[in-house]
Amino acid sequence: MSDITLSSKGSKGVSRRGFIAGTSSILGAVALAGHATAAQARTAPAGASIDTGAHVPALVIGTGYGGSVAALRLAQAGVDVHMIEMGMAWDTPGPDGKIFCNTLNPDQRSYWLRTRTKQPVNYFLGFPIDKDIPRYTGILDAEDFSGITVYQGRGVGGGSLVNGGMAVTPKRENFGAVLPSVNADEMYATYYPRANAGLGVNTIDPAWFDTAACYQFARVGRKHAQRSGFPYLFVPDVYDWDYMKQELAGTATKSALDGEILYGNNHGKKSLAKTYLAAARATGKVTISALHKVTSVAPAAGGGYTVVIEQLNTSGGTTATKTVTADKVFFAAGSVGTSKLLTELKATGALPGLNGEIGKGWGDNGNVMCGRANHLWDPTGKLQSTIPCSGIDNWAAGGAFAEVAPLPTGIETYASLYLSITKNPNRAQFSWNAATGKTDLNWQTSWKQPSIDMAKTIFDKINTKEGTIYRTDLFGAYKIWNDQLTYHPLGGAVLDKATDNYGRLHGHPGLYVIDGSLIPGNTSVNPFVTITALAERNIEKIIATDLR
Repeated sequence: MSDITLSSKGSKGVSRRGFIAGTSSILGAVALAGHATAAQARTAPAGASIDTGAHVPALVIGTGYGGSVAALRLAQAGVDVHMIEMGMAWDTPGPDGKIFCNTLNPDQRSYWLRTRTKQPVNYFLGFPIDKDIPRYTGILDAEDFSGITVYQGRGVGGGSLVNGGMAVTPKRENFGAVLPSVNADEMYATYYPRANAGLGVNTIDPAWFDTAACYQFARVGRKHAQRSGFPYLFVPDVYDWDYMKQELAGTATKSALDGEILYGNNHGKKSLAKTYLAAARATGKVTISALHKVTSVAPAAGGGYTVVIEQLNTSGGTTATKTVTADKVFFAAGSVGTSKLLTELKATGALPGLNGEIGKGWGDNGNVMCGRANHLWDPTGKLQSTIPCSGIDNWAAGGAFAEVAPLPTGIETYASLYLSITKNPNRAQFSWNAATGKTDLNWQTSWKQPSIDMAKTIFDKINTKEGTIYRTDLFGAYKIWNDQLTYHPLGGAVLDKATDNYGRLHGHPGLYVIDGSLIPGNTSVNPFVTITALAERNIEKIIATDLR
């Protein structure tokens, strides 16, 4: 969700033309929150890549939240694990001496195999702000489907590399709609606390928040929410708040206060490479192959599964094709990656036992964005932290929870930006297109209208109370809502439908789903804590019953 900041120092000497171009990445960053830094990437190096002909007891496809939990717990149980990651290891500095590029100046490191940036906020002051970049296996994938663009992290650590780290546990009363087949008491007593501890979740110091210049935008958001009668909540995060205090004091290298988040964060944020993956690597039983992509999984003649893997170069080309065998395979490529692969494997006959629920129940977590134009007496600040820390809760009355997001351009904009999560009922389905050899998603842009209506229950009221209007220059020409994106893809291999109630795929013993594709489309808040907690629950059962 929201993210990115340019310090006032960083904006010195920028021409108007340079500012418009540079703002392209900053405004795009403003939208991803919830999920590495040079230190993080070094903490969990990829290691040697897998060899063709190898046999592994457990193969994990993906290194995001669910896959990282599975790898750690399997390794702690004595199982050798190999993880396959399509993105890069992100452990080598670029020409500027940094692992990740700054969002003011996106370079080839910014986007996954695109030749032009695709910013969530793609206009500013009436100007389009995307820019050309070299094609490269960059960190952020803006994957286009019919009617929607899905933003995903590419690299060791998955989505934790590119989000704002908002680590939100759903309210207990909302959980029944999130995962109806799961025992809520167990989740809230055991697995949510375990996930929060493993992720390093913490909350901003309210006293510091009240005076920190970098959160002026959030204090304005609080004032407006409360004046309209909405609950305003501080939201936990995985950023190191003590580090941010040092950034603001000038005693540490700036990170969140220097526009770092959308394309990685060189300091401060606790991505999976600093938490679950670091712990997994420390067992000595987990290895990772970066720039590798699984293309096929099929039953092996001698038991287990034959897995075909393509090794990629940084242009996206295939440099080698490897075939390995695995006793157990865990699908953890994210909602889109897992759903696409399983849909193809079922349709092409590689995994004929998969049931008819594969590909169904996909949702966007109700994501929709908007901005508001404030009065001159409500400046939001030149310096804005890229890390969101608060939200407006109108879920019970209006079906919307709105993140108060930064818009860190380095100038005073008098603008408030929001990313809303809404109770959108629409669900899409993945299907295999034999003619194109690709997997399609049948989402329609018009399905975002319920999200807009729900978000308006908050912002129409605030605008009326404050005498303000919506911004119309952030998502196109005279366009109020960004209704063509999601940062929170969920579903496609839904728990207790496409799988049993612990992620075991029907028809193929030894195959498991352990990522966000298990969750049927909505979590009512940022989803990665729920993905992590569900993975903790499921892997505990799998280890106890399937691996003994």
